Amino acid sequence: MGVVKDKTKCTTVGIQGIAWAFGGMIFALVYCTAGISGGHINPAVTFGLFLGRKLSLTRAIYYMVMQCLGAICGAGVVKGFMGKTRYGALGGGANSVNHGYTKGDGLGAEIVGTFVLVYTVFSATDAKRSARDSHVPILAPLPIGFAVFLVHLATIPITGTGINPARSLGAAIIFNKDKGWDDHWIFWVGPFIGAALAALYHVVVIRAIPFKSK
Repeated sequence: MGVVKDKTKCTTVGIQGIAWAFGGMIFALVYCTAGISGGHINPAVTFGLFLGRKLSLTRAIYYMVMQCLGAICGAGVVKGFMGKTRYGALGGGANSVNHGYTKGDGLGAEIVGTFVLVYTVFSATDAKRSARDSHVPILAPLPIGFAVFLVHLATIPITGTGINPARSLGAAIIFNKDKGWDDHWIFWVGPFIGAALAALYHVVVIRAIPFKSK
């Protein structure tokens, strides 16, 4: 929203700055919460890990509800800082398919972007790698944050980058205008499909490869 308020992105951090903000914050949050809850933060990640049999259905549902509540609170804080008038004028940070792209483009971007993120989560936290390389669990938040950064660079021009249904829901509820709801289904269906594909690829293909010790 800070970038959108200026007439030209050249006077702001631009898309790269937005991407770094998301990626850096995810890195920090995953690092801080991994030892408590696994550092999911994202319903798509939780859904993918559930399909990969990394957690129970009850825990997955509980995590998703808490993630959505956190996102709603976060969007509310932003609105409080920005002020109702400016918050509304700047679109409330709500996700939508940008001009020049179709809904199919937006759905595809969300599927691919979430696949990259969730597959990175599986790879960075894989038990086989942890057993072989003791440094992997410590460094896991770094590739996850970097994946978020790269996906944002690629998909901000298309959808503003969702890849996290909670983030999209929080902004849509607090903004509460047609822009936030018209394409909202894309930011649930896309990430969940991407997460499911990542889980399927990891479990069926990658985990099927025999583990070779050094």
